[in-house]
Amino acid sequence: MSSPSSAFLGPALLWIGAGLLLWRLTLLALAHGRPVLARLARPLTSTLAGTTAAVLARHRRTLARSMVLLALAVSFAVSTSVFNSTYQQQAEVDARLTNGADITVTEPPGAQTPPGTAGALKIPGVRHVEPLQHRFAYLGSGLQDLYCVRPDTIASATSLQDAYFSGGTAQQLMQRLAQRPDNLLVSDETVKDFQLSLGDTVNLRIQDARTKTLQTVPFHYAGIAKEFPTAPKDSFFVANALYVAKATGSDAVGAFLVDTGGTHQKAVAMQLSKQLGATATVTDLTHTRGTVGTSLTSVDLAGLTRIELAVAVLLATGASGLVLALGLAERRRTFAITTVLGATRRHLRGMVLTEAIVLTAGGLAGGALIGWVLSEMLVKALTGVFDPPRPPSPSPAAT
Repeated sequence: MSSPSSAFLGPALLWIGAGLLLWRLTLLALAHGRPVLARLARPLTSTLAGTTAAVLARHRRTLARSMVLLALAVSFAVSTSVFNSTYQQQAEVDARLTNGADITVTEPPGAQTPPGTAGALKIPGVRHVEPLQHRFAYLGSGLQDLYCVRPDTIASATSLQDAYFSGGTAQQLMQRLAQRPDNLLVSDETVKDFQLSLGDTVNLRIQDARTKTLQTVPFHYAGIAKEFPTAPKDSFFVANALYVAKATGSDAVGAFLVDTGGTHQKAVAMQLSKQLGATATVTDLTHTRGTVGTSLTSVDLAGLTRIELAVAVLLATGASGLVLALGLAERRRTFAITTVLGATRRHLRGMVLTEAIVLTAGGLAGGALIGWVLSEMLVKALTGVFDPPRPPSPSPAAT
């Protein structure tokens, strides 16, 4: 994957190139669009509409310069806002996927913790505790993570977005696991490798808790899980916890997903850490949000974005105001001549307003278009940075 700095090179060149293109288009429009300009100026300048259009065409380079500066400032503000909004949203998704919930209590490898232990974790500030089984399963010669959930209650502790799945919404796929316990959600890679169709039998080899040997457990392919809380980025399975527990003779929990309603995460995590001691690892979303992923996604861009937006506003205001003021100074002779020919203050004011409207409308429209294209390019160029890989899974030897 290319570095973040090189990812910005394309959008930067696009920004410059779009400004030059807008400059050329503005010159052409002002040079050959005098009839249109005259019609637009008539409500403000009356009989001087043709003269106003001629003045705009004559000073088209000055007007185009101002319009391009305004458009570049607006596009910078638009793309910065979209980039920051997308970054914040994706960083939050990555943090929630990595941690799993507001707080996650991870049991040590080999621990035989029953689901009923969840009751001891319901301290003040905790709304719901959801047990999550973590096993390993062989499909063919490949070893993958197996996450066993309670389909009816898993969404009470963690957010399951429809974008995490394919072949149905999050709610629909959880209902499939609940209605038919031997249903299985697999990764898109597994579907392609084994040419699976909905309803196909998928035989997984899972370690039996009683005999410590691998036994074949039949499942039926019911949908695709592209992402899942605490799951790695690569291939994994999602199954019904009761079905797996019955087939393997163990309902041991690998982690507990703790919902605090999005508040007091640090305080509750500290309390749970004191209560559990060294018997489990407690992680909270606030800490994970700041450390997950690459160095880029661990940076908070909110403050920097506010500064960039302030600079963009100042640049847009200063550029349009300064160039317009200089243009007025250059056109004193024009105003003097039109006054001698009978132009009133209303006519002169109309000429100034017409120029300001053309400048502002063109700059805002061009800036919005450039900003939209630039935003699309930024988000696509940084997709790999926005979606960092998950932490590696523990060794299957622990099971």
